[in-house]
Amino acid sequence: MPDMSASASLAMTHLVSFAKEVDEDKVTPGVLGFIVFAAMALAVWALMKSMSRHMNRVDFTQVPDPKAEQAEQAESEPADAEASGQAKQQG
Repeated sequence: MPDMSASASLAMTHLVSFAKEVDEDKVTPGVLGFIVFAAMALAVWALMKSMSRHMNRVDFTQVPDPKAEQAEQAESEPADAEASGQAKQQG
């Protein structure tokens, strides 16, 4: 191993011996799997935080529709007129 320091070669010998101890028939996600999982978890957290911020900005008070109010008043006026007419007849 050219141009390797003593500590690097010592680390490599420990890693190689550790790799030999691991069962070669066993499949594990490894470091790459952990990094992908952590990145996805951070992305979900960021999306939830953003969604919460946007939902807090939404104004849920509904403005009444003027056309609907006019239609309700037009429907209630004949009923009011009939009720007042019956009251005058009885009185």
